Amino acid sequence: MDALLEGYRRFRSEIWPAERARYERLAKRGQRPETLVVACSDSRVDPQTIFGAVPGELFVVRNVAALVPPYGPDRQSHGTSAALEFGVRVLKVRQIVVLGHAQCGGVRAMVEGAPAEAQDFVEPWIEMAAGVRAQIPETGPLEERIALYEAAIVRLSLDNLKSFPWIGDEAAAGRLGLHGFSFDIHNGVLSRLTGAGRFEPVVI
Repeated sequence: MDALLEGYRRFRSEIWPAERARYERLAKRGQRPETLVVACSDSRVDPQTIFGAVPGELFVVRNVAALVPPYGPDRQSHGTSAALEFGVRVLKVRQIVVLGHAQCGGVRAMVEGAPAEAQDFVEPWIEMAAGVRAQIPETGPLEERIALYEAAIVRLSLDNLKSFPWIGDEAAAGRLGLHGFSFDIHNGVLSRLTGAGRFEPVVI
């Protein structure tokens, strides 16, 4: 906790004075982000840092492997789906970004199996992507296969977004943009999923 509190003190002394007016506007007017980001919970992949965003710009949903489940309303707990519903139907965001990344532990668990200590929730969560296995060769270097999985998971999440009627309909009408990205932790390169289905580095 000492490190967290020291970070807060730096925020109050170094950042808050310059950002105070922004926070006061956000408190008075409420949030109006234009972009919803579905990202992995990985501590190395922070959407606000990667996109150079400021408070109030991004509505961020984070979970293991940046997975979007298919639409399936029931009386169970659905944290990611609830955030999507709030962002799209209440906040009226104009675009959704799925942000995958290299060296994803969640994706590795899909290839190698969930850790023995993570069977209660992680194991059934990553099984959501079981259909991806048919798209990936079962042979070849492990790291290359994992990279293929990482790209396929972004595509899967984008497809699952379209299964939500109030997302799919808005996207089809051109009122809501859906975008896929992948961030490489090792070199800091952000790649974007193109219409051709390939990831291409964002031009700097």
